Amino acid sequence: MNKVEGLHHLAVCTADMKSQIEFFTDKLGMELVALYWMHGVENTWHGFLRLNDESAIAFVQNPDIGKIPVQLGATHAGNPAANSARGTMQHLALKVADKDQLYAMRDRLRSKGVPVLGPVEHGMCMSIYFAGPENLALELSCSAEPINAEAWIDPEVVALAGISAEELARYKRPAGRGSYVHRKRAAG
Repeated sequence: MNKVEGLHHLAVCTADMKSQIEFFTDKLGMELVALYWMHGVENTWHGFLRLNDESAIAFVQNPDIGKIPVQLGATHAGNPAANSARGTMQHLALKVADKDQLYAMRDRLRSKGVPVLGPVEHGMCMSIYFAGPENLALELSCSAEPINAEAWIDPEVVALAGISAEELARYKRPAGRGSYVHRKRAAG
């Protein structure tokens, strides 16, 4: 069966690899697991920070990235509720285990001088918000249980997106892939 298993890595361009590594290791406690010349890309290097054994946040740096002008509301959202151009990353939300860990991370960030908004209870998750180097909009979230599509797919927003009932059914259960509940039951 063809299916995506999870996040392998998310690559973010940076003009300052060291600052990104410092922030993610010191402020968030992540570990650097790779820092090397990017394969097949001239004068560019890649740094990977471990999320778990299978997932990472990656940064890409070369001398030209720093020459690209930053414009909040265009190249960067600037915060998790602001706009950025289509096809750009609006914000990055990282998972923590539970509310206790969320509060502990909030306290860790604040103790290291990082302003933090929240926690904010969203219903499907609880989140805190803060900024990383180079205007990177970041969020830490925890969910008590998997997101329930029946509770969190709003018919009004479905209509605004131009999605038909048939399309919605197909999107919720793509061919060759059962629902989360079905997969959990099948797994035992």
